[in-house]
Amino acid sequence: MTDEKIISLMREAPSNGQRALFDKYYNYVFSIVSRIISGFGSQNDSEECVIDVFASVMMKMHPDDNLSLRSYIGAVARNAAISMRRSLASKNGSYISSDDEAIAEIADDENIEESTDNSVLADILLDKIGELGTPDSVIIVQKYYYNKTSGEIAKMTGMSAAAVRVRCGRAMNRLKKILAEDGITL
Repeated sequence: MTDEKIISLMREAPSNGQRALFDKYYNYVFSIVSRIISGFGSQNDSEECVIDVFASVMMKMHPDDNLSLRSYIGAVARNAAISMRRSLASKNGSYISSDDEAIAEIADDENIEESTDNSVLADILLDKIGELGTPDSVIIVQKYYYNKTSGEIAKMTGMSAAAVRVRCGRAMNRLKKILAEDGITL
């Protein structure tokens, strides 16, 4: 769903718009928060911060504002995560300076947007592989994710190595067609 549709939904049916916003940007916010809080807090701390980010965005953002959702949400997530990191550090007796190399690294080192896009693409790819069914999905995952040989996969599936190679080739062709139908090229 596009940002324009989400904003339009927020005007017409706020709860549906907020749900669409959450669904689209959850992984993006979680990756920002996890990256910044890493080493200072637990998974629960990250999830709490993500909830705080969405609560803040939904309370303060107005559908009539002319803004980029991704940029706005990213800034709110970054600021909330840095604040949470400082809070967690103070509870642990640590001190974080704004000149801290880790904070500077957070701002400069990683392209969060690109990482999130890759993560979303990986999720879509795994879903589409799952649509191929067994044993094709097993063969593709074992071959391309776990780097297993045709012989190793044959032992797992009870097929011959030649049959695994043939099924893998056919499954890859089907997967390419499924992805192309959704406008995804690899």
